[in-house]
Amino acid sequence: MVRRLPKYCVEDTDRYGNIRVYFRKAGHPKTRLTGIPWTDEFMEQYKAALQAQRPDCIAPDPARGLPQPGTWRWLCVEYFRRCATYLRMDQSTREAYRRILEGTFEEPISTQGNASGLKFAGLPVTRMTTKHVRALRDRKIEAPEAANSRVKTIRSVFKWALDDELTANNPAAAVTYFRSSSTGHHTWTVEEVRKFEETHPIGTNARLAMALMLYAGVRRSDAVRLGRQHLVDGWLRFTAFKNRNRSPVSIELPVLPELQRVIDGSKTGNLTFLITHQHRPYTAKGFSGQFRKWCDDAGLNHCSAHGVRKAGATIAAENGATEKQLMAIFGWSEAKMAAHYTRKAQRRKLAGAAMGLISMSQDRPKK
Repeated sequence: MVRRLPKYCVEDTDRYGNIRVYFRKAGHPKTRLTGIPWTDEFMEQYKAALQAQRPDCIAPDPARGLPQPGTWRWLCVEYFRRCATYLRMDQSTREAYRRILEGTFEEPISTQGNASGLKFAGLPVTRMTTKHVRALRDRKIEAPEAANSRVKTIRSVFKWALDDELTANNPAAAVTYFRSSSTGHHTWTVEEVRKFEETHPIGTNARLAMALMLYAGVRRSDAVRLGRQHLVDGWLRFTAFKNRNRSPVSIELPVLPELQRVIDGSKTGNLTFLITHQHRPYTAKGFSGQFRKWCDDAGLNHCSAHGVRKAGATIAAENGATEKQLMAIFGWSEAKMAAHYTRKAQRRKLAGAAMGLISMSQDRPKK
């Protein structure tokens, strides 16, 4: 008997009632397949989708063709194809690494008007030096975080190449990062949280999303995956989505009364608390876009989903949470991030206690 659909194929009904067939494999985006299943036309698309989503498949670049062996672009392609560390990263992280590295290909090697016309894509790896990597970093000087990301990803390529004996040195190892004054995404204040809650009462998806991220301290990638199956005897138990393939972190948190009240007053899905108007779970990207709209509706254009978790850490630290307690709440494996919040909270308390010492109205002993 012929199966109804080939492996990894699923049916999906759009909002107009039309049935569509998609190729869907875990860790990869869905691909629409047209035509009738098992026909020659359909199977050609199926085979192409299957080939394109193999981990070792690198689509050729029509503009440049296959990379010349031994060049920088060739080394990056080999990294995309063979590096186990890269292949085990989350899809979004792999995409970010790839964008950064491919962005170096068209950069001119020469800093003197590029008289030779040679670009980094064609530079032999054996001739790539620390000076070259520094030049790639300095061309992003207006965006220090982007510059540092370039150095980081280039280092990772050469680290793998050294282990695989494709090169004899790592020219990025000696290139330092730029100091950045950026503190990242804006951290929500208590007043901003209250304004958001006034705009989005209990029963709305917006309020439920805020409660999950604030009172459980979860990332957006976890907020869209949590459901009632993770509630056990008043505790929230789950494995963090981030780094789940490399160094998974199991998190157990008591459900605060504030969070339980919002969950009880909300309409939730079967496997996820948060569901779209189509009664489906949110994707991480879709959730970010929707949360951006919820913030705008509340007049909080400068706020985002990223800053809610930071607000939770700030509030906990100011209420006396230790570094180890913060690590347990937020799933951090190292104390560096927790120490940032505890130091900040300690400075604020010390300043508050000491400011009175500056006052000229302090009682002084009589001479």
